[in-house]
Amino acid sequence: MKSNLSQEKLPVKIYSYESQFNNPWLFIREMFVDLFKSRDLAWQLTVRDIKAQYRQSFLGILWAFIMPLATTITWIFLNKTGIVKLAPTGIPYPLYVFSGTLLWSIFMESLNSPLKLSNAAKKTLSKINFPREAIIISGIYQSMFNGIIKITLIITTFLIFGIYPGWNLLLFPFAFLSLVIAGTTIGLLITPIGLLYTDIGRAIPLAMQFVMYITPVVFPIPKDGWVNLLFTFNPLTQLIMVCRDWLSGTATLYLNGFLIVTAILIFVLFIAWAIYRLVMPIIIERMSA
Repeated sequence: MKSNLSQEKLPVKIYSYESQFNNPWLFIREMFVDLFKSRDLAWQLTVRDIKAQYRQSFLGILWAFIMPLATTITWIFLNKTGIVKLAPTGIPYPLYVFSGTLLWSIFMESLNSPLKLSNAAKKTLSKINFPREAIIISGIYQSMFNGIIKITLIITTFLIFGIYPGWNLLLFPFAFLSLVIAGTTIGLLITPIGLLYTDIGRAIPLAMQFVMYITPVVFPIPKDGWVNLLFTFNPLTQLIMVCRDWLSGTATLYLNGFLIVTAILIFVLFIAWAIYRLVMPIIIERMSA
């Protein structure tokens, strides 16, 4: 008697560039179908990783604050001792740098997440066919979970210092989501190369350290000069400033830039997602060879 498995015809899916480009609308439809299918798996991966993250750490959730707090203390010391002279920041400098470093850590976690989770799932990807979007969505969930903890701490610190958010706080979730989208977009673009060459993962912190110093994280935007141009034309400036302004109840001058950058990010995220789907089968085949 033949087994049911031998009688059952399993679907065979062939990946090729020609099949994807011959019918781009079918390709886009499959992207969103797989995105929908991945929702349950993404949630399970998120719960598993968050539990593992805090279960295996003695300090647990405190690690979300230790590095930003250490950075804040360092820059407060440099400012107070006169080693570094800074322009006015609009809010007390300790709050400026503390909120900036926490917002930056949210962005960096979102950026590192696609490559980090894809590397962790290498063996699974080569053995089991499942929607790869689950890895990306899981990374977004985890970034948002850790980000909410950090945002709660920022708001609490503002309240302690007597700074009360205004009605703009209702709009803040959009700015928070834009920050996560920015990191995820860059991370998705880097992931295919990073899976093949480990040097990419090591180079990211070095490159982003420079980018942080031309973003209003620990420094206010210079009034003039070529450095002012670097800050002004840095897309992350719009996101960080709007996030901080809406959290502190300060009137923002960067709303138009924020809306433009966010719209561009959504478009680039879609392109990065499409590239990720196109190249991942090839990369998985190469990794499993």
